[in-house]
Amino acid sequence: NIFLWINQGVGTFTYIDKIVQLVISDYLIPVSFSVALVGLWFGWRNNEMRDRHQRAVMIAIASTGLTNVAVAIINNHWFRLRPFASYQLELLFYAPTDSSFPSNPAAITFAIATGVWFANKKIAILMYAVSVVFGISRIYAGVFYPLDVIAGCLLGISVSILMRHTIKLIEPIPTVFLRITRAFCLS
Repeated sequence: NIFLWINQGVGTFTYIDKIVQLVISDYLIPVSFSVALVGLWFGWRNNEMRDRHQRAVMIAIASTGLTNVAVAIINNHWFRLRPFASYQLELLFYAPTDSSFPSNPAAITFAIATGVWFANKKIAILMYAVSVVFGISRIYAGVFYPLDVIAGCLLGISVSILMRHTIKLIEPIPTVFLRITRAFCLS
């Protein structure tokens, strides 16, 4: 019922549909988050801030990889049809063929936002807001159910928190990695 309520406006408000099509694209949000991570990696003159941000970027990138693996494992064991396969909907997006649950885009954006949270709360809050809009837009477009997005959100956040603890446990490795990247002017 929540899905149908959110999706009912498709085709009624063409200007909203155009904005949603831009937001849900495979490029706008993922590329924007990638550019933000590059900015966080290179954008600090203060050594302490640079180190904190670079560690957060490492957490975000590692979380992205691990989140993709977790989504793939869940999808291999449980397949859920997409909303457009169950209802007659006007799609604003291409028709993906993979499982709807959990939402991989939501999981990834929330994993990145959580990784950034550990270093820069202001940027992370903006990323969380964009992630929420991204998820709701994909529900509106008929690609995911609300539970898919919520599960993706929780998965991404959980994996990122787990990755933060893992990075702390393997501590000499991140420090050595950062020293090597700095020696080659890569950070």
